[in-house]
Amino acid sequence: MKPFITSKLPHTGTTIFTEMSALAAEYNAINLGQGFPDFRMDEALVELVNTSMQNGHNQYVHMNGLPLLRQRIAEKAALLYNATINPDTEITITPGATYAIYTAFTTVLQPGDEVILFEPAFDSYIPNIVINGGIPVPVSLNFPGYSINWDIVRQKISSRTKVIILNTPNNPTGSVLSPADWEQLRDIVKDTGIFIFSDEVYEHIIFDDIPHQSLLRHADLLQRGFVFFSFGKTYHCTGWKMGYCIAPAALMKEYRKVHQFNCFTTNSPVQYALAEFMLQQDKYLQLGKQLQQKRDYFQQRMQQTIFKPLPSSGSYFQLYSYAHISAAPERQLAIRLTKDYGVTAIPVASFYSAETNHAVLRFCFAKNENTLDEAAKRLAHFKG
Repeated sequence: MKPFITSKLPHTGTTIFTEMSALAAEYNAINLGQGFPDFRMDEALVELVNTSMQNGHNQYVHMNGLPLLRQRIAEKAALLYNATINPDTEITITPGATYAIYTAFTTVLQPGDEVILFEPAFDSYIPNIVINGGIPVPVSLNFPGYSINWDIVRQKISSRTKVIILNTPNNPTGSVLSPADWEQLRDIVKDTGIFIFSDEVYEHIIFDDIPHQSLLRHADLLQRGFVFFSFGKTYHCTGWKMGYCIAPAALMKEYRKVHQFNCFTTNSPVQYALAEFMLQQDKYLQLGKQLQQKRDYFQQRMQQTIFKPLPSSGSYFQLYSYAHISAAPERQLAIRLTKDYGVTAIPVASFYSAETNHAVLRFCFAKNENTLDEAAKRLAHFKG
């Protein structure tokens, strides 16, 4: 008898990102689907990694992350969010934010626990919940502004609700939470045992002088929270898969029990380099303005097309609507644009658990201007 795997993710296939990127490569299309830059990262950070390796920093660092790097993160949290974070007991360096989120779900979920998430949602959330025995409870964001209807959230709360996961700035929509959103959440979770997960990987990529509303600003809510961040998004090095998690000491103690038997620790020379590079505060403080210029440039170039922009207040992404000229399913149109017009986008319907079609596509504008210019020129030939 041959061994047989009973799938823990029987309804999960290849991600839409992998599918559309493969299609882009096959048809030599401009790939505005995946969320990573096509421009070079800062050479000074590359050199710091090289120096770290040359200086012999190539063996394991502390399981929880290089102490100096954790200290730098605590200093940054104090500077930006007036948060007092203990670098020894409340910060863990992880191989990317997606790993950090998965580890948090593994830490807190028991079979049958419910997790409220907001759709369109980053595609790893539901598989993370399911593989840990949890039950996803999706709440659709209000279309087209993608705001949260907190009355619906209240209706979804049950005795089995264990986690509410938020994402600000949001991928794929570019929407952001407001101070009023946090007040609504505070009212909902008071006198409950509900955890708050806050995915903030685009914390520095926020536009139009809107302040980032981090969970770290709310000391009372943080006592039930896990917050996730990404070095890759901040420093244009997504392939390094470097991130971190912040949580209160009691929660982080349990989190680290899972972490230590999974990856144990992360890339040593990169941690040394990041600890040094974080001293250059302008590298992250000016990031929003730099990416806003790309958002605005792409918007200007896209005026020659039939696509209409929806608001983007943060992230690498902007959604564009074609509802005024077609009701074609989003996936169908995304494939057609790739094959016939040489530009790849992501159907936003892929970020929902139920069949949805708002006739919008997600484009990544974290690209060189010549890339964005050529993509818009190609899309201008599409007439519906």
